[in-house]
Amino acid sequence: MSEIKNLNPQCIWKNFYALTQVPRPSGHLEKVQQFLLDFGKQAGVEVFKDPANNIVMRKPASPGMENRKGIILQAHMDMVPQKTPESKHNFETDPIEPWIDGEWVKAKGTTLGADNGLGVAAIMAVMEDKTLVHGPIDALITADEETGMYGANDLPEGELQGDILMNLDSETWGKFVIGSAGGIDVTATLDYQEAETDADDAALRLTLKGLRGGHSGLEIHEGRGNANKLMVQVVREAIVECDARLASWHGGNMRNAIPFKAEVVLTLPKENVGALKELAADFLAEFQDEYKQIENGIELTVEEVATPKTEVPVEIQDNLINAIYGCHNGVIRMIPSYPSVVETSSNLAIIDIEGGKAALKILARSSREDMKEYIVNTLESVFNMAGMKVETSGSYGGWDPNPDSEILHLLLKEYKELFGEEGIIQVDHAGLECSVILGKYPHLDVVSLGPTMRSPHTTTERALIATVEPFWQLLKKTLADVPAK
Repeated sequence: MSEIKNLNPQCIWKNFYALTQVPRPSGHLEKVQQFLLDFGKQAGVEVFKDPANNIVMRKPASPGMENRKGIILQAHMDMVPQKTPESKHNFETDPIEPWIDGEWVKAKGTTLGADNGLGVAAIMAVMEDKTLVHGPIDALITADEETGMYGANDLPEGELQGDILMNLDSETWGKFVIGSAGGIDVTATLDYQEAETDADDAALRLTLKGLRGGHSGLEIHEGRGNANKLMVQVVREAIVECDARLASWHGGNMRNAIPFKAEVVLTLPKENVGALKELAADFLAEFQDEYKQIENGIELTVEEVATPKTEVPVEIQDNLINAIYGCHNGVIRMIPSYPSVVETSSNLAIIDIEGGKAALKILARSSREDMKEYIVNTLESVFNMAGMKVETSGSYGGWDPNPDSEILHLLLKEYKELFGEEGIIQVDHAGLECSVILGKYPHLDVVSLGPTMRSPHTTTERALIATVEPFWQLLKKTLADVPAK
């Protein structure tokens, strides 16, 4: 695994490898915070943890560069914890196991954490390199971006001292992001009184797995299968055709990840077990045919299990199934002025139904506030009809594009000079912290960039080795050429 430390540029890859050895799943950041504090002290720069649990580093300008505009380099320290079904990895205690697969760096059985570990590693490289030419630099490494942008949302006003924000959380090299979608968490809940199961009934566990999953912003337009939305088709038909009853449902585990697995337990008359198994086989064949151009590993398994003592009452069950079926998932609209970019979407990310409690969790995104309100109202209408309580949280606005950005045009100029080709200006559907930070520091000139990564938030996450070296070259040159105040 340590071979990645020898990749070029070593200054980034060695720091990234060090990060992979420190547990940093969202919500459990104490170890990586201490790691970054220790690193800053060793690098000889000012470093501290702010009240929002972000890590801030400051590096003074190199001699003769004191009059340049201040740069803020920004990335987030947390990673999405996803693992394969067979993995025994504990994200709170175990290091990630990176490895080189041809032109890519991947992880064994888990997410890699290149999102946004490579951005953090680049910041570390800047902080410790005594040979760089640059103006004053702030580094902002935020906490819990993946679960609600808590570090950015709670960022104290007046803490940052720069004029330009360079977010290092983009995922396609050569593309410079100048706008992104806003988002909001929607949670629908219902408490119910469990019903006793017929003691003569059988019970089957249905597991839908093998889907690609993916980033619910960057990859929502690709039409990948959502395990919860596929499973509801099976469950609804099982109730109608096989007299099945819902005992429990667990699908998905992260709001910003397309769910790749869902598991339900159904009870039913024993004489209908065979019919349900045939039904599941028919749905599997249908899903495999429907998604044959997109998904190639779909599995739907059925196994007999001990009959649970309780299940969801019929009227509650039917309301929940209708709500899941009716819940919008996927793209709603593309941006009219950028027809290749998603404007509004929702991801039915998590379903947990068991023990008298039901919870459905969705991440809705839009680059327009009115459309964000529209999708929230759409979801709320569906869930209210099922008698569910609907709450929203973690709302953040979109980042409006500024095509006249000074730092954007400097980057495009430097990119053309270094690599002989034009850079691409892009607006992303993924949520970036830029919009939140701009809300507190509206004077900032902002752009986002980074090396190429694919399939973040999944166990096939990977970083393209060949793009990290040019990313580093562009970052160094831009720091040296930042204009005067």
